[in-house]
Amino acid sequence: MKKVVVVGGGAAGLMAAIAAAESGAKVTLLERNKQVGKKILVTGNGRCNLTNTDQSLTHYRTSEPGFPAQVLDRVGIQDTLNKFTEFGIFTKNRNGYLYPYSDQAASVAEVLRLEAEHLGVKLALNTEALGLTRTEKGFQVRTEGWSYPADAVILTAGSKAAPETGSDGSGYTLARSLGHRIVRPLPALVQLRCKEKIFEKLAGVRMDAKVEVYTEKKLLASDQGEVQFTKNGLSGIPVFQVSRYAVRALDVGGKVQAVLNLMPLFDEAQFLTFLKNRREQNPYKLGEQFLTGLLPAKMIGCVLERSGLAKGKKRAEDWTETELTRLAHAILHFETEITGSGDFSQAQVCSGGVDLREVDPATMESRKAPGLYLAGEILDVDGA
Repeated sequence: MKKVVVVGGGAAGLMAAIAAAESGAKVTLLERNKQVGKKILVTGNGRCNLTNTDQSLTHYRTSEPGFPAQVLDRVGIQDTLNKFTEFGIFTKNRNGYLYPYSDQAASVAEVLRLEAEHLGVKLALNTEALGLTRTEKGFQVRTEGWSYPADAVILTAGSKAAPETGSDGSGYTLARSLGHRIVRPLPALVQLRCKEKIFEKLAGVRMDAKVEVYTEKKLLASDQGEVQFTKNGLSGIPVFQVSRYAVRALDVGGKVQAVLNLMPLFDEAQFLTFLKNRREQNPYKLGEQFLTGLLPAKMIGCVLERSGLAKGKKRAEDWTETELTRLAHAILHFETEITGSGDFSQAQVCSGGVDLREVDPATMESRKAPGLYLAGEILDVDGA
């Protein structure tokens, strides 16, 4: 019987252990925490968004964009749903996001653990893999008190994101010891820090906006949704979606700028016409009064200052066409310099990891060390 050791008991590790056991292997799973599936418990705000109906490749970010396509062609969403149904998870669809009907991430972790144990997988908890070496017969996985022989090893030790769940990047060291190149791991799906002090005044503001990030005037990525302004910068789902590109550009010394359209329903010409009509209807109003009901109060002062209309007591009917155009631009092109991001403890996922050129997408086997397989966040691919 083939001996398989799985390093890491998260979602990828549990699924890999189950698949190996189903194929007839004798499987041992090494998990450094006192329980398996710890990171699963915090996914989807504790509800576990276990998959999505939208499997578009635009949601996968990596230096090798063809890799996810080849993997998804082999295992599609229906295969995933069928498997979870076998395990006992009945799903609900919430706007394309699929959750367990219980709305509890713990139930997903529990059924995976139960299935693994039912198939005879040995769960070695509180056990950290400290070394991984090749032997004439396969591999040896060294822990503090033991060395596990294996015909094959599946490395699913996670990334550096969310270290409170046990992800510290140690899997990169194991992969590197067998010849793998590691694309520099950086935080992704994370809030961004901005240069301007105005954010201290904007803290707490939430509004729908389109977010674009640029470096050297080149558009890197864009997204739209509810943006949250913090005392240090920007947060919220659309910011998380573009954060990977901002962080990686900063890492190579690029100057990164974010441009927010605070009224994304309009283009420039439409919005200028809108403001002119608003001026005709409200000619007597001063700047703050003119924008009340259009923007949050804290944001009104900011855009008036940026457009040069904060000073003085001019009524809307007295604004020149140039002033009105500057106001429109300040709202549709809210510019800020990105200086950094939250760290790994604040990041939901990690960009970077094992170079995908060194992994066979058909089998997930290492091209550097045959018999070693890799899956999950340890790889240089992240999704959003």
